[in-house]
Amino acid sequence: MIVDTKEKILESADGLFHRYGIRSVSMDDIARELTISKKTIYQYFKDKDELVTLITEAHISKDRTELSEIIANASDAIDELFKLSHCIRNHIKDVNPSMLFDLQKYHPNAWALWLDYKSVFIKGTILDVITRGKKEGYFRESIDAEILATYRVEAIEMTFNEKMFPADKFDFTEVQMMIFDHFVHGLMTVKGQELYDSLIDAKSYESN
Repeated sequence: MIVDTKEKILESADGLFHRYGIRSVSMDDIARELTISKKTIYQYFKDKDELVTLITEAHISKDRTELSEIIANASDAIDELFKLSHCIRNHIKDVNPSMLFDLQKYHPNAWALWLDYKSVFIKGTILDVITRGKKEGYFRESIDAEILATYRVEAIEMTFNEKMFPADKFDFTEVQMMIFDHFVHGLMTVKGQELYDSLIDAKSYESN
């Protein structure tokens, strides 16, 4: 019962944070969503910051597992990038763009988790796929993997900046996917581009 209640609180808070941003959601909002008292929430969590940190940890763990499975099962670097693009779209389609800003400004522990995940795991993954793509002849030999991996992880964060991409002018998911698409196409040789296009065409055919 205790575990169920704690998980329900985490799940509800997570959903509200994704829809409205972290700062905009209070403990009262979470209690109201679950039709429980705020006092009940504090029986399981010290404060909102602890909730945010635990939810961030859970998302990072889930994303890391999913990305690791894609990497392990991809037949080549192009297949890996193609599957990653769909994974990214699924991850961000319901995200409020203000979430990353809220983490940075109000929740330093959760923000530190994100920075570590970005700079170690995500960047390391990009470095590995670039190295693999070069060996397979799908990516250009002249590419500096360190520069482009750094660019890619910073571009992910940049898309959350509402001053650069205000929500009333840009669709958050489309901004993410456009920048990812630009990054991917900048890596490829003609051989890589042909394979990537064939995967897109096959996916489009399956959807019809």
